[in-house]
Amino acid sequence: MKELRFVVSLITQENDYQREQAAAAQEAAVRLGVHVQTLFADNDAINQSQQLLKIVQTADAGVDAILLEPASRTGFPKVAQAAVAAGVAWGLLNCEPDYLRELRSASDVPVFSVSADNQEVGRIQGRQLAATLPTGGSVLYIQGPSGSTAAEQRWAGMQASKPENVKIKVLKSGNWTEDGGYQAVASWLRLSTSHHEQIDAVQAQNDFLALGAKRAMQQQTAGEERVSKSRLPYLGVDGLPKTGQEWVRKHLLAATVIVPPIAGTALELIVAAIRKQARPPERTLVPPRSFPEAEGEASRMAARI
Repeated sequence: MKELRFVVSLITQENDYQREQAAAAQEAAVRLGVHVQTLFADNDAINQSQQLLKIVQTADAGVDAILLEPASRTGFPKVAQAAVAAGVAWGLLNCEPDYLRELRSASDVPVFSVSADNQEVGRIQGRQLAATLPTGGSVLYIQGPSGSTAAEQRWAGMQASKPENVKIKVLKSGNWTEDGGYQAVASWLRLSTSHHEQIDAVQAQNDFLALGAKRAMQQQTAGEERVSKSRLPYLGVDGLPKTGQEWVRKHLLAATVIVPPIAGTALELIVAAIRKQARPPERTLVPPRSFPEAEGEASRMAARI
């Protein structure tokens, strides 16, 4: 039997969740007896599209499927069409573009998406804010890059579940890294008005953004303001064992949301589809969970911080 070959295209190597995605794909590949090549796009959508086009144009090299977490919100529809036309299956990670259903209906080549349930991630964030600020307050919220479907869905979920007495001030990061969180908050702190705003908690759309925000608060403030802002509860998302979960245990973060890596799940789906000559579901959602498990614990951890 021919060895199945896959390409996993990810956004950046400078993010722990993306690295965990790569590790999950490799672990699944070993277990399933297939070959996986992992590519990183360095947060550059143009670079990623060029990487993928090169693979599609040399599809006779034997690539059976591309699993893609896109740096572009569009999910590269022209590249997707070229891949499917060349007989290469197309799986999207944490992205559900408009073209997905049409592309599925136009071809027998497997086309599908696997995502963390990012709206539920946001709803958990909203419930964590309710636990952390039971009497209400003001939250500095660090959002991921513009155009990211995950960022938009997490924002919508948080808005839907947070209490009305919790007010949100949004800062946007250009990427998902600790430096992105640092730069977003440092830029805000350069505004004279920021030093007079009441902030009761800082929440970010991933753990590294939260940690970068905390570092900016510590390095870009002084005196009593530094002390007070360093003691704020900081909350993140991703919750990987060696980073987010460990930072909660060390009280660097008050809480996080565990988002399981989905690349392994996507690889399992496409391998099964190819071997059984079946079509994977159009859309598969992987549920997140709060860490600490009991969301009310977030308020007690915040109090200890």
